[in-house]
Amino acid sequence: MTAYPKTTALMRRGAEFLGTEYAIMCGAMSWVSERNLVSAISNAGGFGVIACGAMTPDLLDAEIAGTKALTDKPFGVNLITMHPMLFELIEVCGKHGVGHVVLAGGIPPKGSVEAIKSFGAKVVVFAPTLALAKKLLRSGGDALVIEGMEAGGHIGPVSTSVLAQEFLPALSEEHLVFVAGGIGRGEAMAGYLEMGAVGVQLGTRFACAVESIAHENFKKAFFRAGARDAVASVQVDPRLPVIPVRALKNKGTELFTAKQREVAKTLDEGAIEMAEAQLQIEHYWAGALRRAVIDGDIENGSLMAGQSVGMVKEEEPVAQIMDTLMAESEAALSRR
Repeated sequence: MTAYPKTTALMRRGAEFLGTEYAIMCGAMSWVSERNLVSAISNAGGFGVIACGAMTPDLLDAEIAGTKALTDKPFGVNLITMHPMLFELIEVCGKHGVGHVVLAGGIPPKGSVEAIKSFGAKVVVFAPTLALAKKLLRSGGDALVIEGMEAGGHIGPVSTSVLAQEFLPALSEEHLVFVAGGIGRGEAMAGYLEMGAVGVQLGTRFACAVESIAHENFKKAFFRAGARDAVASVQVDPRLPVIPVRALKNKGTELFTAKQREVAKTLDEGAIEMAEAQLQIEHYWAGALRRAVIDGDIENGSLMAGQSVGMVKEEEPVAQIMDTLMAESEAALSRR
């Protein structure tokens, strides 16, 4: 018997798909979602996801192996669709028998979904519109994550609550839909499950867990922050299709604006192609995030955080966070 029967019943399809006790995924946060946090989440009954980000195939190979040494539970790997070595990264996932690959950052390139399915893995996709969601699910996506603009990191323009109302009635009967963005407590989780979601994804809530390797300065910045401190980046040049990023406002936010101007200037001069320009922006974020997460430079680094950051007040073990979310959800459902 489960301690959380009502929540577990609503999560059943999602948990079966992930192979976990709870259908709670951890969002892939570059530098944060590595072997220690990923294995802790999977060991606590959730579903950890390695953030490949800008890793090379060799680095991903080592990270997957390191994670497998810490857990025998299922976990996934998040791959960025614009990564220049995407197919080599998919091969690494296949070599290790990774069961779930999450494709983020754009429409999966031709052949990528088939390459993942060739070794028996499930494909999880993101979609900002209902039409694209249906297309990706028809094209081989096994599950969908809808992520609202309250989330940390790369975001779309629509709130989680609106996306849930639009997507879930249309998709939830036939497809597996996970909801993400701004979820910090179990009551919100319960609401989306009742609307038809099979599970949820949280990032910010786990970023400062005891098992997170994030620098002490990074965690303290989260503990001090409120929802209004997590702001979206501004697009400087309309020709440069930069996906907005939500992070705590600091000097690093201003540095990114300057970086956009620099890249736009090289575009003007014809020195680089658009694809290279976008890649330069992604590499900037990877470096800025590393400065904050690993080096503890919270002034110049990127403090990617969702608006739920105001609910993160202290370091807690992952297992405790998981139990709190499930207990809050169960209490909410029991009051119905």
